[in-house]
Formats: sequence, structure tokens, C-alpha cells
Amino acid sequence: MTISSILPYIQIGLSVILCVLVLVQQTDASLGAAFGGSSGEGIERTRRGLDRTIFQATIVVAILFCLSVIASILIS
Repeated sequence: MTISSILPYIQIGLSVILCVLVLVQQTDASLGAAFGGSSGEGIERTRRGLDRTIFQATIVVAILFCLSVIASILIS
């Protein structure tokens, strides 16, 4: 098996993991903030514990996904 035959499966796996990580992240935004409104709080919340780990894992998986897409473009 060559890398060009394995790469699509890697991309599918990374995309599923990325979707799950994005959906698992917690947010304090209300429905109004989703449409550009302010939540009314001036305090910025810092990420701690599991929330921070999930956030960092999301960044790593997104970078890996982008690299796999670039590799796929370069190979083909």
C-alpha cells in the first residue's frame, strides 16, 4: 500500500475526530452571541483542565488535517 492510497482514510479519520472535538468543546455564549451580539460579560474566561486539553487537541488535529490535505495535493 502506498501513501496515496492510505491518505484518504487518514483524512476521513482526522475529519471525524476534528468534528467531534469541535462539538465537545464547551461555550458560554448564548444564542444572541451566536449571531454577533454580546453576552454582556467583559470577563474573558481562561481554559483549564479538560477544556484546555480538548482545545489544544483540536488545534493539533486541525493542523494534521491541513498537512494531510497539502500532502494529498502535492502527491496528485
